[in-house]
Amino acid sequence: MERHRITPRPDWQRIVEEQGLIYPLTRQPDGSLTPYWDESAYYSFTLPEVEALEESVEELHAMCLRAAEYIVEQDRFADLGITDPRLRDLIAESWRRRAELPSLYGRFDLRYDGTGPARLLEYNADTPTSLVEAASPQWFWMEDRFPGADQWNSLHERLVDAWRRQAELLPPGPVHFAHSETDELGEDLMTVAYLRETAQQAGLVTKALSVERIGWDRLSGRFVDEQLAFIRSCFKLYPWEWLATDAFGPQVLETLDNGGGSGSTCWIEPAWKMLLSNKALLAVLWELFPGHPNLLPAYLDGPRELASTTGYVSKPLLGREGAGVTVHEPGAEPSPGHRREGPPRDDEPCVYQELAALPEFDGNRTVLGAWVVEDEAAGLGIRESAGLVTDEYARFLPHVIR
Repeated sequence: MERHRITPRPDWQRIVEEQGLIYPLTRQPDGSLTPYWDESAYYSFTLPEVEALEESVEELHAMCLRAAEYIVEQDRFADLGITDPRLRDLIAESWRRRAELPSLYGRFDLRYDGTGPARLLEYNADTPTSLVEAASPQWFWMEDRFPGADQWNSLHERLVDAWRRQAELLPPGPVHFAHSETDELGEDLMTVAYLRETAQQAGLVTKALSVERIGWDRLSGRFVDEQLAFIRSCFKLYPWEWLATDAFGPQVLETLDNGGGSGSTCWIEPAWKMLLSNKALLAVLWELFPGHPNLLPAYLDGPRELASTTGYVSKPLLGREGAGVTVHEPGAEPSPGHRREGPPRDDEPCVYQELAALPEFDGNRTVLGAWVVEDEAAGLGIRESAGLVTDEYARFLPHVIR
């Protein structure tokens, strides 16, 4: 694994915007704009490195499924902060019927520097973003700059194939694709638009709408779109912890189609993905697979020995984009990892994970985002940041296989 500097293509911003990356710049706290898509450098990997990463990612995914099964079997929902009996039962039913429910993709965030095993930082299996740039612009960048080279990137083909295979699991009617209007950058909009495109290429009929424009028909007891058509299936880039608890949360739970035909709306991702996108999963994994080379020690009841040895990172169970993450180095004052939000509240449940500082390449902190489609490793996206925690000011860099 190496980092290389390179001159960006002329008119690179227009190029990537036309390829779907309409958010190529990031506004910094001082108001300045800096590249989010950063092609002033790229990473290269050897084929054996990529093959080892693929193997690790698929093993981690299998371990996460085992952890989800354990949470359901042992009724460990309270460890995830899930205390509503109705929601707990629906998640458990969703897990037991998972073979009947469409489920698409997820992203592992990994610490890796090319010299040892990849270590799991977290798993977003419900609403992962940075998909568009990983699947499309970085592939076309490679074709422009390194014709004939290769890349760890089969995302597009695997997504189309996944929709095609899972079409029979969907109820009749179009698949709705929903994002939130609160998305100011356009990242959620374009992620959903891209996934809708892959579904269309698989032969599915689709419709787009925003979460805020989903309606509720009191007479039929069903969710409807703006044309008052029933929403039988919906891919939503909207976290389950919001979907289940917002103003229409009760209706979501009452009409949830868990594969048994008793409900009216099949949501993608399914409810059981709440077991994998909760950072309590990290502690359950360490409990089940202590000492595994791809895991970091993690606990729910406190940092234990980490406080006096390696240091640790406290992470809110449902935090996103580094929000609320606090870094505790041995013998030093804790430092908030997020520029806009401080440490988590005293009453906010956290997971305490061993501090494994991100590797530095040319002064940049690097994290790998390894994608899974269905149960198979499917591609790689790389983000760089200046600090210890990868937040919304990180940059995305392309890669090639040497």
